[in-house]
Amino acid sequence: MPTNESLLDERALSKLKWRCRRGLLENDLLIEKFFAQHETSLTVRQAKGMNDLMELSDNDLLDLLLKRKEPLTLSDNAARDFSSTPEAIDVLALLRPAPQAFAPLTAPPDPTRKKPIMKLADNKATLSFSNGSPSVDLPVYEGSVGPNVVDIRKLYAQTGMFTYDPGFLSTAACQSAITYIDGDKGELLYRGYPIEQLATNCDYLETCHLLLYGELPNGEQKKDFVSRVTNHTMVNEQMQFFLRGFRRDAHPMAIMTGLVGALSAFYHDSTDINNPEHREISAIRLIAKMPTLVAMAYKYTVGQPYIYPKNDLSYAGNFLHMMFATPCEPFKVNPVLERAIDRIFTLHADHEQNASTSTVRLCGSSGTNPFAAIAAGVACLWGPAHGGANEAALNMLGDIQKNGGIEKIGDFIKQVKDKNSGVKLMGFGHRVYKNYDPRAKLMQETCKEVLHEMGLENDPLFKLAMALEKIALEDDYFVSRKLYPNVDFYSGIVQRAIGIPVPLFTAIFALARTVGWIAQLNEMIGDPEYKIGRPRQLFTGSSARDVKPLAQR
Repeated sequence: MPTNESLLDERALSKLKWRCRRGLLENDLLIEKFFAQHETSLTVRQAKGMNDLMELSDNDLLDLLLKRKEPLTLSDNAARDFSSTPEAIDVLALLRPAPQAFAPLTAPPDPTRKKPIMKLADNKATLSFSNGSPSVDLPVYEGSVGPNVVDIRKLYAQTGMFTYDPGFLSTAACQSAITYIDGDKGELLYRGYPIEQLATNCDYLETCHLLLYGELPNGEQKKDFVSRVTNHTMVNEQMQFFLRGFRRDAHPMAIMTGLVGALSAFYHDSTDINNPEHREISAIRLIAKMPTLVAMAYKYTVGQPYIYPKNDLSYAGNFLHMMFATPCEPFKVNPVLERAIDRIFTLHADHEQNASTSTVRLCGSSGTNPFAAIAAGVACLWGPAHGGANEAALNMLGDIQKNGGIEKIGDFIKQVKDKNSGVKLMGFGHRVYKNYDPRAKLMQETCKEVLHEMGLENDPLFKLAMALEKIALEDDYFVSRKLYPNVDFYSGIVQRAIGIPVPLFTAIFALARTVGWIAQLNEMIGDPEYKIGRPRQLFTGSSARDVKPLAQR
């Protein structure tokens, strides 16, 4: 290009940058890289070429950038195609990427890096049989923390037998470096960092970066990551029509299962799970768009207009804005509630190999796209024994209140202690933690802050919740069984105080857990040992038999 062309002034450059922000993250990443390399030398002529390209649709532009098609020329009778202008063709040559199509985040660890070789323990596990069959020696591997594992992958080949472990109580289905839980100590670590420190010193998007890339971001990395998430919180307008197919009284989790799965129909250009760049783009999209989808599901069920995201708000603040703002009047985000929502997101971001995470891994092991795998996780989370636990806790409190409230709480406790009553104390105890749930201590602090901020210390349901908490922490029956209040008990109270309806609790849980699911899915795909999941079974049905003619049956 001529060297004497005038350079673009700062105001025109800023306007052009805004003009070049697109709906597709792939386009944004390529254009972002272009500006980083050329903004100090961008000319007016080049700016015209950029503006010409911006007249194209997102997918047409992406096709040109990735060389899936070539720009038309004026000789092709394509005067109306903006990619045919000489300026656009020249700029396109600068925009087109090298073989690595999408710029990674600022120097993150490689999410697909090879895992360290498992360390063999000094001892072996010897499996002996009482029927005279020869013993089998099985290798034992050491984890960096936690119990050792016995490698039984060759057990069937050597013995002709499977292991039997309903609920996978003693089976490690994978090796992972993301989250570690010590239930006896009441310890939860994300990439080695205690959850108490993360929830106190970091926000949710820093935690997302940690889970995805293995390290907490520095200042520049955080700015880059937050920018990419923030600039892609909008969803395709056709999602509004998709929502109309649901009844207004549909459960939010039914809606979310459909919406998340439907994302693959809108963003099918980055669903190749074997492409690390596609996986990163899908991760950013899911993290960015989940709050928008949850808020849309809520607004749809209450008949209010959808509220678009605002890029000047934080992740948690933007969610509250989309949930509770209306077009009628300004909405100011309460900083106490903003911190509470951010903490809920952080505390629920991941929780090792639970039911929904295992579902995402198993679903993803077939090679399906990330959106489908996450939709499977959403469906699994819906269950009352998993993500629906905080909803169940609030429903329990509501039932106690209907039956007499605090005055009748003694009768309720007697029923809980009676094994034959069928009454359960929801929101207390945890399958994994045999000590106090470390997340519950943090959520208890947030609960008190929110109740004070909202002036709800004397609300009958909340007074009932605090009375129930006091009994559970002092009664020998519950203390001896370590039935402490868990994170679901407090998070449910916090969300109700904020004004979130009970049926939406699990959808917010899914929003928070999305980053953990993605991190686990990407880790599995990057594992050289990964293969499609295929559990075995203990078959107890009929042995082979012949089919009789219909008249003889």
